[in-house]
Amino acid sequence: MKKYNMITDQPGKALFFFALPIIFGNLFQQLYNTVDSIIVGQFVGEEALAAVGASYSLTTVFIMIAIGGGIGASVITSQYLGAGNYQKMKTSISTALISFLTLSIILSLIGLLLNHAILKGLNTPDNILSDAVLYLRIYFLGLPFLFMYNILSSVFNALGNSRTPLYLLIFSSLLNIVMDLVMVRVFYMGVAGVAIATVFAQGLSAVLSFCLLLRTLKAYAVGDSEEEGSGFYDFSMLGNMIKVAIPSMLQQSIVSIGMLLVQSVVNGFGSSVLAGYTAGMRIESICIVPMIATGNAVSTFTAQNLGAGRPDRVKKGYLAGLGIVAGFAAFICIVLTLFHSNIVNAFLESGSDQAAYDTGNGYLSFIAFFFICIGLKAITDGVLRGAGDVVVFTLANLINLGIRVAFSFGMAGIIGVQAVWIAVPIGWTTNFLISFVRYLSDKWSQKKLI
Repeated sequence: MKKYNMITDQPGKALFFFALPIIFGNLFQQLYNTVDSIIVGQFVGEEALAAVGASYSLTTVFIMIAIGGGIGASVITSQYLGAGNYQKMKTSISTALISFLTLSIILSLIGLLLNHAILKGLNTPDNILSDAVLYLRIYFLGLPFLFMYNILSSVFNALGNSRTPLYLLIFSSLLNIVMDLVMVRVFYMGVAGVAIATVFAQGLSAVLSFCLLLRTLKAYAVGDSEEEGSGFYDFSMLGNMIKVAIPSMLQQSIVSIGMLLVQSVVNGFGSSVLAGYTAGMRIESICIVPMIATGNAVSTFTAQNLGAGRPDRVKKGYLAGLGIVAGFAAFICIVLTLFHSNIVNAFLESGSDQAAYDTGNGYLSFIAFFFICIGLKAITDGVLRGAGDVVVFTLANLINLGIRVAFSFGMAGIIGVQAVWIAVPIGWTTNFLISFVRYLSDKWSQKKLI
């Protein structure tokens, strides 16, 4: 496949072919957790699936925090790359790696100390609590590997190389599947086995990514004038990264934080409903991947072109991004409408409670029609984030989150668990409209981070 230049090639083609490996890579990342759910649901049982699902909302928040942090780093790196300042580009990369490794270790320790209390606070059913705690404890042990892989992937994307993360994810996803089956079917380790398999596969990906990055950076020659004053860590760069990273973490995490905050609503309906919700939630997480990944590609496209002084190309890329997500949304709607029952059945063992099937099917048959909403939101947020114009889109994402939580808690007692997924497109649409007004103002094109 030809490698397109984000600054010189036709915006639509450059964006699409850059986004494709990101989409496939993120799909393989979701495959980790989806395979865990299918294997424990089919070979261990409904309660084991519910236990993994009880942990899923929280673990996904950490995945999205890592991705958001990587985006914060990649925006700065992309802008230096677009400006041709390779020494500062390298300094921004090392600054990001050191900072987010430190953060991941701190979060890992906090998670290990509080995982039981968090699950109790989420009203996790007693019959699955011990398995959920075990899964989460193992997951937190591997959190630094998860963070490092996602930061490294974002760095590769910032450099215009979205293929290397994809190849590594394909390898580690296949390794994860094999290890899942061995741990569950050969060693009968159940929930613990799938957690160990995931951590090992992600850890290996992180190590290989770091080695490949070191080799990649050697290709960027640094001039004599750039060498003066160069460093390995820069606090001013870290400050600029944080300005973009915190809103990006929120934007990436908004779906997962919403899932986490409404988890107690779902848990209150019992483990069978939770199992069906888990199946639907996994599929939703896969379906939003093309939208989020294309939005992240738009962010890199925006950062590189603004760094090169080409805001006109950003607007063309924005329109191209909208077309891409519209196509994905139509395809997803058709697939889920026709096959949602078959998809849910793949997660549940024969003989599972009817409430599990009804919940999963109700979730997917409704949400199938609304993925265009998150697509529009992701593309618009991507432009604002890539420009470093973060205040409005942060507010938009907070309102999105507030709507989801308030509607779920307020309406669950009236219309049942369906309130949890009805709230989702309402939040997505509101988020998009707020960010779109900011995009139309054109103020984002005047922002400077470097």
